[in-house]
Amino acid sequence: MPKMTFIERDGTHREVEAPLGLSVLEVAHKHGVDIEGACEGSLACSTCHVIVAPDWIDRLKDASEDEEDMLDLAFGLEKTSRLGCQIVITPDLDGLVVKLPASSRNALDG
Repeated sequence: MPKMTFIERDGTHREVEAPLGLSVLEVAHKHGVDIEGACEGSLACSTCHVIVAPDWIDRLKDASEDEEDMLDLAFGLEKTSRLGCQIVITPDLDGLVVKLPASSRNALDG
């Protein structure tokens, strides 16, 4: 089974199994990784914002315009920022590394 690594907010590296066809957000929830995903993957928030390791970013499909719009709302945006709900695990992504941002902003609260 493919694996991926989350770099948690405290710097801890956590390697987990990443079943094909699941999104990074779903993989995180399956393993208790602290990614909110307030809109449950419907591309209506930026709370599943992750920072993809630079050597992996070119292996991902380009972000859609809708994803880019939501990323504009993300806290701590970086050049390799993506939404975890939009990255689907494929065989090419076995070993993917993503870092959790320092915090997230939930526009759905309030």
